[in-house]
Amino acid sequence: MPLTTARPLMRDSAFGGMLATQFLGAFNDNLYKQLVLLICVDRVRAGEPDRQWIALVLFALPFVLYSGFAGFLSDRFSKRTIVVWMKVAEIAVMLAGLFAFRGDSLWFLFAVLFLMSAQSTFFGPSKYGILPELFAERDLPLANGLIQMTTFVAIIFGMALAGYSKEWFAGRLWMASLFCVGIATIGTLTSLLVRRTAVADPAVRFHLSSAFLDPASRTFLRGNPRLLKVLMYNSSFWFLGGVVQPAVNAYGKLQLGIGDGRTSVLGACMGVGIALGCLWCGKLSGGRPRTGFVRIGALGMAACFAALVVLGETSLPVDTVERISWLVLTLLGMFGGFFIVPLNVLIQVLAPDDQKGRMIGAMNLFNWLLIIAAGLFYWLALKVVPQVEPSIPAAGEASVPQASWIFAALLVAAAWIAVVFRIPDQQERPPALAP
Repeated sequence: MPLTTARPLMRDSAFGGMLATQFLGAFNDNLYKQLVLLICVDRVRAGEPDRQWIALVLFALPFVLYSGFAGFLSDRFSKRTIVVWMKVAEIAVMLAGLFAFRGDSLWFLFAVLFLMSAQSTFFGPSKYGILPELFAERDLPLANGLIQMTTFVAIIFGMALAGYSKEWFAGRLWMASLFCVGIATIGTLTSLLVRRTAVADPAVRFHLSSAFLDPASRTFLRGNPRLLKVLMYNSSFWFLGGVVQPAVNAYGKLQLGIGDGRTSVLGACMGVGIALGCLWCGKLSGGRPRTGFVRIGALGMAACFAALVVLGETSLPVDTVERISWLVLTLLGMFGGFFIVPLNVLIQVLAPDDQKGRMIGAMNLFNWLLIIAAGLFYWLALKVVPQVEPSIPAAGEASVPQASWIFAALLVAAAWIAVVFRIPDQQERPPALAP
């Protein structure tokens, strides 16, 4: 049961505060990360290796190193307190980003990216773990759908603005980071609207193993294979996403030959789709997680990856391919929303009240292990594909149509997930959510 008195979701100022806070944080994360990735692609054109994979691994690493500890803290202290302090930390990180952009060191940019990710790591378990403490169980599917929707709306604006900011402020990217400092400050103020919550487990003790997965969580997961499966399927979504973002950047800038702004619009289309898919899935769920949507999402993503492979091999004009890609990437995101929302709700419902923070921490740990794997997979693709198609012209390490090969691999992965997915909607489900 929630630890605080639940109020009607859409009339609760705490929900509005949480929506705004996480939206602004996700916006900053994606604006900064996309700027760094685009800078990496620029250096490919200058004959350097594609270092997007390094940026992705560094962005994922804090989630692997600190998710367990972040989950422990979110159960040991009030989640609202952690939310507020992590927003204050975001201001400091964005100030560091300002100085990084004033210099010319890619590794300084990577260091700030790591710090930004660390701040998000400690924010994550409290962000999701606080939802069942604030709101009634019947509201969780819609609450998660709206949280996911606004997260990906933030991704849309963050990625799109990154591309155009890079064109507008060429040579003065520190101005974009100054804007991020302002966004972080506003996010800190909106976090104060979130209602105070009780400490979930004030007696919990820290063990060295809590830095990754504490003994109580390991014991619970061993006895609850369904929750463990949900965590694994949830993580597969982030593997796909971790590969597709740099692939879309390469697809736009290297394969289609379009600029930073138009390439970022391609990525933003996925965010539009995920936002729509999350909202639609939340509304269709009818107050309970419907796992059938997960398989629909996986099959839909596989179909969209197949369409991107075909598009990459056509001889249609670039403008036509670009416009069709907008539609395909929007549909890809929409099916991704259908895939992820039921899994997030199940994690919150199946986890015991005194371990929700640690289970969200475990979710983040698994997710970001797969995102690191995604970065390594992308690096491997850069090495292997030229050997498969040696006649393809190359720019540095990246051959121009490599994105098509990567989309083909993601097609196989999504189709495999759809085939092996086995979490029944009618059997073994958690108790029905309150009407």
